[in-house]
Amino acid sequence: MTHFNSPSGLDSLPCYKVTIENNNVRVRARRSDLEANKRVKPMVKQNTREAQSIVVIGGGPAGATCVEALRQEGYTGRLTLVAKENYLPYARVIVSKLMNIEIEKAQFRDDKFYKEYNIDVLKGTEATGVNTSTNTVTLSNGNTLQYDKLFIATGCKARKLNIPGADLKNVIVLRDYEHAVYTSSQLAEDKEVVVQGSSFIALEAANYCLDKVKKVTVVQRDTLPFRVSLGEDVGAAFMKLFKDKGAFYQ
Repeated sequence: MTHFNSPSGLDSLPCYKVTIENNNVRVRARRSDLEANKRVKPMVKQNTREAQSIVVIGGGPAGATCVEALRQEGYTGRLTLVAKENYLPYARVIVSKLMNIEIEKAQFRDDKFYKEYNIDVLKGTEATGVNTSTNTVTLSNGNTLQYDKLFIATGCKARKLNIPGADLKNVIVLRDYEHAVYTSSQLAEDKEVVVQGSSFIALEAANYCLDKVKKVTVVQRDTLPFRVSLGEDVGAAFMKLFKDKGAFYQ
């Protein structure tokens, strides 16, 4: 199973010493670095004498990057990450690719990492209000956070079609891990799946379903997927690829 714990953008690219001796390329590195294949930038920890407090609302990639960047850049005050989902920040882009992945393998970091660098992560907690006059954030659990600086990274809400039946149970959007888990649980050899749209997310979802259900139909607005952004040749190649794998287009 592929791990997503170290996505590009959070970890620095690993660097090794390379020399050329007698026309042979020699790479020198510690075995532990090769096994980990990642490099985390140096980070500071909290100084309890530092009175400043920063609150980050949003447990997605932006929020995760923000709290790490603050510690990397020398911020030693209190740091709180408010995450609506009951998980540590994870690679959200995988929910349409690997719907059955274990959440622990999708999370950027583990609990130990956030505790080591004194980053308070409030999982399963929603920010319900912000008062910029009193510099406070109201939480769904009834508590209130005081802040000196606030970073809001809540992202977007998935939009369903404005048509009758769009709110039925098995009309699913793919934005978070719970959506992916539920979708995967509903797939079976006798099921027929309709994918609305031909974006990358839509086609990734269609591709995941193809060998797990009876039929997959992609409903798209244009004549070819990605025709406008990538051109007709690329769009036609994508359509042929999916048709060859058994997908139907409408």
